[in-house]
Amino acid sequence: MLKTLVRPSEDLFDNYEDVVKSVKEHDRIIITNNGVGEFVLINIEDYTDYEEFLHQRFIYNELQKSKAEAAGPNVKLIGADEVFGRIKQKIKDRGL
Repeated sequence: MLKTLVRPSEDLFDNYEDVVKSVKEHDRIIITNNGVGEFVLINIEDYTDYEEFLHQRFIYNELQKSKAEAAGPNVKLIGADEVFGRIKQKIKDRGL
C-alpha cells in the first residue's frame, strides 16, 4: 500500500539508506526544509507510471479540443483519401 512519509531534508544526508529503502518500497516521501514541503521523492517505476499518465491525459485533452473544434459550424471535414491525396501531391510537387 502506498504511504506518504514526511521527512526533513537532513534525512537525505543523515539517514540516506532509510530514505532509499522507503522509496524503493513505493512510498512517497515529502522532503521538508524548515517545516515546509519542498520536494517529493518517488521511485523510478512510479515516476514512469506518472509520466505515462500525464502523457495519456495530454493526448485525451488534445483529442477533446479537436473534437470540439471539428464540431464547429465552419469546419469542413475531408476523408482519408483526400488527405493522403494532398500529401502525395505535396511530395510530388517537391520532387521527393
